[in-house]
Amino acid sequence: MKCPHCLVEFHDSVRLYPLEKDTESEWGVLVRLCPHCNRNIIELAQGDILTTSVGPRFRNPYNHRMIRPRSVNRMPVPPQVHPDFVNDYKEACLVLSDSPKASAALSRRCLQHLLREKGSIKKSDLANEIQQILDAKTLPSYIAESLDAVRNTGNFASHPIKSTSTGEIVPVEPGEAEWNLDVLEMLFDFYFVQPDLVKKRRDALNKKLADVGKPPMK
Repeated sequence: MKCPHCLVEFHDSVRLYPLEKDTESEWGVLVRLCPHCNRNIIELAQGDILTTSVGPRFRNPYNHRMIRPRSVNRMPVPPQVHPDFVNDYKEACLVLSDSPKASAALSRRCLQHLLREKGSIKKSDLANEIQQILDAKTLPSYIAESLDAVRNTGNFASHPIKSTSTGEIVPVEPGEAEWNLDVLEMLFDFYFVQPDLVKKRRDALNKKLADVGKPPMK
């Protein structure tokens, strides 16, 4: 598995600590220790607990809930991303397992803010703002298609988000909240990371040109 703390892959070795059984099911705490960062990964789960020669084991555990860390397994926000966009994204990640609806509301608000500030679109509802950026054809096709899926998956026609300051809690489709975060990561890379890399490469080349007495790149 991939450690949600340090994002390094490691061989999964899990320990089960059974809890009291209630009227719903048996409960247990699953604990893994990442050998790379030496931090515990702790989950609460339901299921039938079996007693085996190597200790208690779940049979078909379900309803997993991450206890530590309180976040999803996603890459850290690149340092190039402006702080104005980081807080909503991080909160959307943090509440994803507890409330996909709340996570989607935060990620939609972050998306709307990002499109307005970096895409230079006119303020409207989120569906129209997505259409504006698609019509402008300023995004690579893979991002444009993914962004269009945000609108289609979100089913804004059935659950209109009318406010120009998006943040409403509305029903979400399965996987929608995760997809919103995926698209935000793509846009972070496009609007912040890649331009920064190009600038650094350009600056490095201009320094080399200056060292040999040649004019900089235009």
